[in-house]
Formats: sequence, C-alpha cells, structure tokens
Amino acid sequence: MGAGLTSFDCNTHTTREINSWLRQHSDASVLGETLSVVLLNPDSRHNLGVGLVKPLKILIEGPVGYYCAGLCDGIEVEIAGGAGWGLAENLMGGKVVLHGSAGSAAGATMRGGLVVIHGDAGARCGVAMKGGTLLVTGDVGVMSSFMMQKGALIIGGDADHALGDSLYEGKIYLRGEAASLGADARIAELNANDVAFLSGTFLQAGVDFSPDDFKKVESARRLYNFDTKEKEIWKQAL
Repeated sequence: MGAGLTSFDCNTHTTREINSWLRQHSDASVLGETLSVVLLNPDSRHNLGVGLVKPLKILIEGPVGYYCAGLCDGIEVEIAGGAGWGLAENLMGGKVVLHGSAGSAAGATMRGGLVVIHGDAGARCGVAMKGGTLLVTGDVGVMSSFMMQKGALIIGGDADHALGDSLYEGKIYLRGEAASLGADARIAELNANDVAFLSGTFLQAGVDFSPDDFKKVESARRLYNFDTKEKEIWKQAL
C-alpha cells in the first residue's frame, strides 16, 4: 500500500512536525487535484492529522492513538490499524476509514462526512453527533449516540446498554441487538428513504450488508420539551 506516493516516516519526528508536514501538503492541493500522502510508523501517536480543512488523501500505515483526524474538513483518511478514543471527532466533511477497532467516543460531535470502522467501537460512539454518517461493522459500547442531534449511526453488530439515550433527530440503524435502549429511544420500522440511504451508504463504504437485516432506532420525542406532567421520564433520563 502506498507505493509511489509521497511518504513521511513518523518514527523520528514529533507530532507537531508530522502535522505541519501534512498541512503543507494540504495547502498545496489545488482545485480538482488532491494530493495523496502516506504516514509510516505512526506507532499509535495521538493527534495525528488534526485540523486539516483543505483536501488531502492520507494513508496511515499502522495504528493511531487518540483524536486522529479530528476537526477536519474535506480530507480522506485511511488507517491500516486500530485507533484510540475520539477518532474523527468533530469531522465536518470528508471520509475516514479505519481497518481495525476504535476506542471510546468515535465520531463524537460529527457534523458531516462519513466514518467507516471495520471493527468494533467503544463507549459513547457517535455521542452528540450533529450530522454525517458513522458506520461500525462490529459492535458498539455503552451509551452510543447519547444526545445525538442529527446524522446517522449504522451498527453492523450489537449495541451495549442505553443505545440512543436522549436521542433527538438523529437515526440509528442496528443489525444486531441492543442490550437496552436509552431514555426516549424506540424501535421503528424502516421506510423507503431509510432503505435507499442504507443501500447508498453500504455501496460507498464497500461493505456487504443488506438493509433488510437492519432495524431503526429513533426518538420517541417525549423529552423534546419539559412537561411537569411527565417529570418521571426526565428523572429516568437523568
């Protein structure tokens, strides 16, 4: 992988130097021509590829640490290994593909783009998402999509307890089973728009899933506005 591409060996450089090198190549990309680079020997470093807001294709040959590809827009990142917590946090646009499992809070506060995790994801996966799509081919941890406002979380495996707790306008698509649903979350039937969205996302992500195997988790909309007549529901949520 990465033969013939411009590469950078992380082994002898600081994280600041690595990110400065990436930013230089991102700045050098011109309209209609996106540069492609390879990071070698990442050694699970934290904060790789953060804050890039111009197009750049990055292949990372190995595992990464915390907050990889966070605060980015318009980039394409492929990671040949696992990731620590906070993968693609606050992603605004672009695509991040992880060939391994991710720690807690993968895709937290995402606003756009697509994140594909070919493995499992830890607790609070997709927490406070505000847009975009997060696809996990395996299982997700406790309280995934907590306070999710918009966007979609697609789970190819099972979910731990409190899935979709305090969910708002976001959608969760679950292939397996949830240990429990969170406050104000409910199971719903897929409609034609859901099937079309899932089919398109699976094609884009290159995964062999069928929409027919999924169920939808959505908000029951009882926590949108506080009502003293239903204060017990709020107590459960808190």
